[in-house]
Amino acid sequence: MLLAVLAFHSLVAKPFYIPSTSMMPSLHVGDRLVVSKYPYGWSWASASFHMLPRGEWRVFPATPEYGDIVIPVHPTRDEDYIKRVVALPGDTIEVRDGRVVLNGDPIKREVLPPVRIPFEPDLLCDSSMGQRACLENFEPYRRTGEDGKDYYEPATYRETLPNGATYLVIDHRDQSLTASGLSDLDNFGPLMIPEGHVFVMGDNRDESADSRAPAEARGLGGAIPMENIGGRAEFITFSLDGSTTWNPASWFSSMRGDRAWTTLRPAIAEGYETEE
Repeated sequence: MLLAVLAFHSLVAKPFYIPSTSMMPSLHVGDRLVVSKYPYGWSWASASFHMLPRGEWRVFPATPEYGDIVIPVHPTRDEDYIKRVVALPGDTIEVRDGRVVLNGDPIKREVLPPVRIPFEPDLLCDSSMGQRACLENFEPYRRTGEDGKDYYEPATYRETLPNGATYLVIDHRDQSLTASGLSDLDNFGPLMIPEGHVFVMGDNRDESADSRAPAEARGLGGAIPMENIGGRAEFITFSLDGSTTWNPASWFSSMRGDRAWTTLRPAIAEGYETEE
């Protein structure tokens, strides 16, 4: 049975837990989701617990699409990340003052009313997770809603990639050093993406150690080899707000019921055709 579970997790799908704010507002700290292992073929990164040695091989290889949320493995550490694909092989990517520029043209970016993120004291900061799970960075955007509850309302934008994949991002800082210690994430490149690689970024642009950040600063150090991608995020199964304790009653009260079964595939903007 153990071998069957291991094979299923390595070849078909496995659960995944979100410990950081790097993909907000799409993913919240405490979200549990399903990652499928087969969309891009299989490689050493597909195996659960990173049991296989690293290599450049892939079986039934396929290329991610713009906007896919993928699970890249750090270039030197056996640590899974979760980020969004924003550039494909052959693209030239640049980030100018926080704007993504693909092949010389800024991608479509619209200003939206701020997203509303619940204030959850139990998730303010948890350095034991080894990543940034700190909602405290949103403290300047804390507001009290009409219902008397507190929310964070950071600056929010909608980006649309060349295939029509559209999603929300948070971009709330304009400085050369973020609270997470990641230097100048608002400016990067230009960089041409080599064959067999993709460029990934977090949706919480100022708090994401992604392809823009060097590997020694916990980033992904540039374009990611596709053999380092262990799967694609599909949907949220359930989500907890951090208040869960040993008391069984808290197992239900801590549930974020509105997040269960939310798809993680990007929406397609109006006027774009989806592939059959």
